[in-house]
Amino acid sequence: MGLLSAILTFPVGPALAAVGWVAGKVGEAAEAEWRDPARLERSLRALEQRLEAGEIDEAAYEAAEASLLAEYRAARLAGRGEP
Repeated sequence: MGLLSAILTFPVGPALAAVGWVAGKVGEAAEAEWRDPARLERSLRALEQRLEAGEIDEAAYEAAEASLLAEYRAARLAGRGEP
């Protein structure tokens, strides 16, 4: 059955492998961006600017800040290979 399936899937095999490779690269790039502390710092600065401009209240700021800091901690732990 292995030879038959290899023959039948030969025309699409390389295309599927390429799709898998591209998906892997996109996943790696997304994970690298998620772990980037500079992105989180920019988000925190933007959040603070919104608070100072009066676009959000203190409660919304604190909730969003807590979420960003939790994300930062999770990214640091993931970068160290910890669960």
